[in-house]
Amino acid sequence: SYLSVSLPSDMAPTNRSRKSKKVLTKYILDCTHPAEDKILDPAEFATFLNEKVKVSGKTGNLGNNVIITKENNNVSLTTDIPISKRYLKYLAKKYLKKQNLRDWLRVVASNKNSFELRYFQVDNTEEDEE
Repeated sequence: SYLSVSLPSDMAPTNRSRKSKKVLTKYILDCTHPAEDKILDPAEFATFLNEKVKVSGKTGNLGNNVIITKENNNVSLTTDIPISKRYLKYLAKKYLKKQNLRDWLRVVASNKNSFELRYFQVDNTEEDEE
């Protein structure tokens, strides 16, 4: 004996053909402090990101998915594909290491979609006591 299952006619129809909207995500890397002190060039940083950001496992494969621009002393990365913020932090640290700035600058998240390059706080109180 076979069981026949009939779906109720009041169930909502499924729309599998509906295309998902591309959500634009914008990340901002704020280089204001080091750029004002002429330690870091935001344009060079933007070029570095252009060369190093991987899309589908390949560098130099940005296409129209990822747009990297320099705005004043900021570098902004606009993407419609998922790129993790952690990955951008990794690339920023890699750039600082390459420029030998990792000992003086750190990458700090200032809000949900932005990073800031800040100087390490150096306390000279120990030297004064000796």
